[in-house]
Amino acid sequence: MHVMLTGASGYIGSSVLPALIAHGHTVTAIVRSDQKAEAVRAAGGTALVGDISDTDVVARLAHEADAVVHTASPGDATSAEVDGTFVDTILDAFHGTPKRFIQTGGVWVFGNSTDISEHSPMDPPDLTAWRMPIERAIRDSDVHATIVAPGIVYGNGGGLPNLLRGDGEHDVQLIGDGSQRWTTVHVEDLAELYALVLHHDRHDPYVIAAAGDNPSVREIGEAGARGHEVVRDSPNGSRERLGAALADALMMHQEAFGAHARNEYGWRPTRPTLLEEMATGSYAG
Repeated sequence: MHVMLTGASGYIGSSVLPALIAHGHTVTAIVRSDQKAEAVRAAGGTALVGDISDTDVVARLAHEADAVVHTASPGDATSAEVDGTFVDTILDAFHGTPKRFIQTGGVWVFGNSTDISEHSPMDPPDLTAWRMPIERAIRDSDVHATIVAPGIVYGNGGGLPNLLRGDGEHDVQLIGDGSQRWTTVHVEDLAELYALVLHHDRHDPYVIAAAGDNPSVREIGEAGARGHEVVRDSPNGSRERLGAALADALMMHQEAFGAHARNEYGWRPTRPTLLEEMATGSYAG
């Protein structure tokens, strides 16, 4: 397929790009600078310098593509508007066609749960409540669209686990008391799932991307403490330190096992666990 990719220079998208190419797809990525365009070309893709908020460019590229994989997001107060406009543009462009659309979501929309699945009720924290109308529009459309919802993404030294990464000199501050569990997925395993979802003819509204490894925040902190102590925090202390919206999301207890992705798409996560990465892998340096 000819795939239009957003976020190709970002944390998730930079792993999705080589995964798509490895599966035989040609990829055109929208990037925001010449430097990022060079990185895309070096990875084997084609790059267009532009912005995902430019609906004319997005619509043109969508019409030229067989599929769109959307991993970009501003990650700020503009996310709802930018993401909503982008999704509306893709849904309009793909209406009445067999083209594929993969949207990046996240398990936070399911709230606290010890067994998150594709059929779990949704109870998003304030941080991700903006996703709900966008995802509803995707599910209600006639487009062959799937929302891939990863857990806490880790690997290659990036992402939220850095909040619990020791520096070798100071104690590690937990988020809350550290008893809550995070459901996790390595960024490269996640990228492989995007490629598998794109390959299959199934049309699932949601696919949970969780490797089945659900460590507690205390366990993560201890793995990354580099010989120093881990210190619990109060909920209010974490909110003051990280901001209320982010802290409340990180203090949720979430466990998921990704059975649907394994059973229906043949997904097999193989990368090291988050605890292994924290102790001896990409976060240990």
